[in-house]
Amino acid sequence: MGGGMDIRYEQARVWTRRQFLASGPLGLGALALGQLSGRVAVGEDPRRAIDPNRPLASRPGHFPARARHVIYLHMSGGPPQQDLFDYKPELVKHHMQPCPESMLKNQRFAFIKGHPKLLGSPYRFRQVGQSGQWVSELLPRFETIADHVTVVRSMHTDQFNHAPAELYLFTGTPRSGGASMGSWITYGLGSENDNLPGFVVLISGGTDPTGGKALWSTGFLPTVYQGVQCRTVGDPILYVGNPKGMDRAARRRTLDALRTLNEYELELFGDPETLTRINQYELAFRMQMAVPEVMDIGREPEQVRAAYGATPGKPSFANNCLLARRLVERGVRYVQLFDWGWDCHGTGAGDDIVQHLPKKCREIDQPIAALIADLKARGLLDETMVIWGGEFGRTSMNEARGGSTYLGRDHHPHCFTIWVAGGGWRAGASLGATDELGYTIVDAPVTIHDLQATILYLLGLDPERLTYSYQGLEQRLIGVEGDGRVRRELLA
Repeated sequence: MGGGMDIRYEQARVWTRRQFLASGPLGLGALALGQLSGRVAVGEDPRRAIDPNRPLASRPGHFPARARHVIYLHMSGGPPQQDLFDYKPELVKHHMQPCPESMLKNQRFAFIKGHPKLLGSPYRFRQVGQSGQWVSELLPRFETIADHVTVVRSMHTDQFNHAPAELYLFTGTPRSGGASMGSWITYGLGSENDNLPGFVVLISGGTDPTGGKALWSTGFLPTVYQGVQCRTVGDPILYVGNPKGMDRAARRRTLDALRTLNEYELELFGDPETLTRINQYELAFRMQMAVPEVMDIGREPEQVRAAYGATPGKPSFANNCLLARRLVERGVRYVQLFDWGWDCHGTGAGDDIVQHLPKKCREIDQPIAALIADLKARGLLDETMVIWGGEFGRTSMNEARGGSTYLGRDHHPHCFTIWVAGGGWRAGASLGATDELGYTIVDAPVTIHDLQATILYLLGLDPERLTYSYQGLEQRLIGVEGDGRVRRELLA
């Protein structure tokens, strides 16, 4: 150095590790910002790059899409397929007879103890529509939409408790920390309305699903793709309104000042979450005007509200179905409805299949039929996929926990039923079958990752290529191994 002092050398000597990692074009913050800012991975279409100033802007998928929107109707708790869609006359024939030993060997149950008895459904079934779908008398309105749906009777999972099973269904992993399906989809495609969230969550049944808010979390994805929970009573979104004494003009001045500070922090540290924070503040400001309008079902004609059985100001699944249509109509990409109360164990009148299950079916039957018919009438069904189901199925035997005389079924991961409609799904079809007692799959098993892969595919997203680098792995909704298979036999 010839006796002189190199200022760059002296500066480098006193830098902390944090300063080094946060600065420069190779700093971790800069690298992360580059990822959020839409640097394109090998093989990606550059048109899909994410605009860092409009991360929710609509962008094309990997290939032409069959669907643009998703409405997912999740019956939290696991509806009993043998009482709704999976008709089993042999099970009825052997009602309350001892369960065959072959069904119990090497099996574990959440609550069943000892040697249980078979439980035949107390409800009549009949074939409806031109498609001849078997459906229970508990769902009389389903007949009107039967030819629009595909019933899958061969879903299965590897989780038999509620929270892990719901996490697996909606994040692709049974452990907390994964990114939710709605977040993956808005990360991949953005939204079609700058003034509304890309991913909206609506709750009914009196409580959150067992999996909690992790079911609409972004996990490791940028938090701008977080699901936004809206309420049907009171302020639609908590804390989005102006504080007392502040009008909209004052809020605008406050946000402008915050933006200046956040932009300075972004330039200084390069943390992509700072950019996310800026965008979230701006979206919240725009939502102040847009959300109250879209959430006001009182603006709907009386005959439309009556068709759904919806009542303004009253929290209900019916209201949420009508809201789901209003949201997708305005460009929201993914709408998730959670309806709690389908955990039919039979420990009492509040969770049995004789008194409680008919009540739950009455709450959903009319609004679901109205939703499908309404989407169809408005020309939205072709571009909106609707999915109905739970996180797992129920056993073919009576639980009889603690000697209960009420009829109910335990958790069952080995087979359950879902149905799908619109958005490129094959209408009026069925896939899969279970054995004569409804206990195991005997034809065309469909995994959770298969379902997720098929949903992404219909939206124009390659389930293998929709990835995000985290913890040294290419994360996917269908798992890092990418073992989900697009079920083309389900497609129109």
